[in-house]
Amino acid sequence: MTPVEKACALYYAVRDGIDYEVYGADLSRHGLRASSVIDGGTGFCVHKSIVYAAAVRSVGVPCRIAYGDVRNHLASERLRKLVGGDVFRYHSWTSVYLEGKWVKATPVFNKLLCRLYKIKPLDFDGRSDSVYHPYDETGRRHMEFLQMHGEFADVPYERVVGGIRAAHPLLFAGAERTTSGSLPAEAHATTTPPPPTAAPTTGGSDGGAR
Repeated sequence: MTPVEKACALYYAVRDGIDYEVYGADLSRHGLRASSVIDGGTGFCVHKSIVYAAAVRSVGVPCRIAYGDVRNHLASERLRKLVGGDVFRYHSWTSVYLEGKWVKATPVFNKLLCRLYKIKPLDFDGRSDSVYHPYDETGRRHMEFLQMHGEFADVPYERVVGGIRAAHPLLFAGAERTTSGSLPAEAHATTTPPPPTAAPTTGGSDGGAR
């Protein structure tokens, strides 16, 4: 396989092999090790970008981890309350060096979550940037970038975790772990219409249904 083919194969392995979940996430130094995330099988953008960076580096592809602030218009109502709005600080993605240039890759939102939120999953061909879709499949605003914090060879732990904790204190259940919950369940509850109300029955003089 060429470096591009390896980077693309690992992109999809991380995107869909590790479930995106912002709840119950371990943000300790141990929890942000690629091996720990792989063992747990879940994580959000910070975790999944670390795994992808470690994976492509293991096959000889240089990679940097990037961070920035984004506005997510499709967050659940509960997540908006915990985050304090629709701006999430220190969203993470990666930059990989392929064929003589740096290209952005975001193996974050897996197919299940995208389907629930009606967002087309992000693809990656190793030659053009794969960052985010500004609109969902129905034309609603999805995500927009607000501020870039930089690209790094390794995780600036205190800056990233401290920045997330300072900006979103209600999201944390403890010093290094986010509160419990299920983002797919919240997305399903938001996008699933309520069951129809049963039609009233017509009763006779004796109260029985006719």
